Amino acid sequence: MRLDKFVCKSTELSKEEAIQKIHAGEVLVNDTTVTNEATQVHENNRILLNGQALTARPFRYLLMHKPADTICSNIDELYPSLFNYVDVEKKTELHIAGRLDADTTGLVLVTDDGRWSYNITTPNKRCKKVYRVGLSRAFADDLTLVFEKGIQLQGEDQLTSPAKVEIVSAKEVLLTITEGKFHQVKRMFAAVGNRVVTLHREQIGEVCLDVESGQWRYLTQEEVLSFNR
Repeated sequence: MRLDKFVCKSTELSKEEAIQKIHAGEVLVNDTTVTNEATQVHENNRILLNGQALTARPFRYLLMHKPADTICSNIDELYPSLFNYVDVEKKTELHIAGRLDADTTGLVLVTDDGRWSYNITTPNKRCKKVYRVGLSRAFADDLTLVFEKGIQLQGEDQLTSPAKVEIVSAKEVLLTITEGKFHQVKRMFAAVGNRVVTLHREQIGEVCLDVESGQWRYLTQEEVLSFNR
């Protein structure tokens, strides 16, 4: 992680205060003074602040049920931040591993571990996300093969990665994708002449949503480790 983030995660300093300490030459990494706050440091580095060894607080991993009309941001904007529902210390250190639109509900994963969240969001890891999709028109059975082969999105050069569609009812399907393009689910159905009217994420990887709207819990160790395999 960045040196300034490490200093914050190891002390009670704000980001601005940590940067000031770094610029003042008060931080050593492996016995070398480092004055660039963006320097990447690792868990096996020896980091001192004014001669005192720093140890970062443990990472946190949360599961949350995002309500409608909230945003995946650390601050309120046009809609309130979903972090208003999270009662933990130092919420500004947390981020969302795979954001949802304001009108989309369901499972979000929250953490302060950037390397862990990368395993969820990078397409290379092919982490599956399952959405329950309500549609304006009935979904034709033969379109399941179209989704499996990949959809040509407007403005994109390449097809989407293969997606799985399970028909629940005429106007409701379960969609499993392994990417996270901008508004991807809505754009996929628009490309086949349909419109998403409700969107709810039920699962990420092997972790399923199991709390009520606006509620959260910590992930189990097994759930955390499932994204590092």
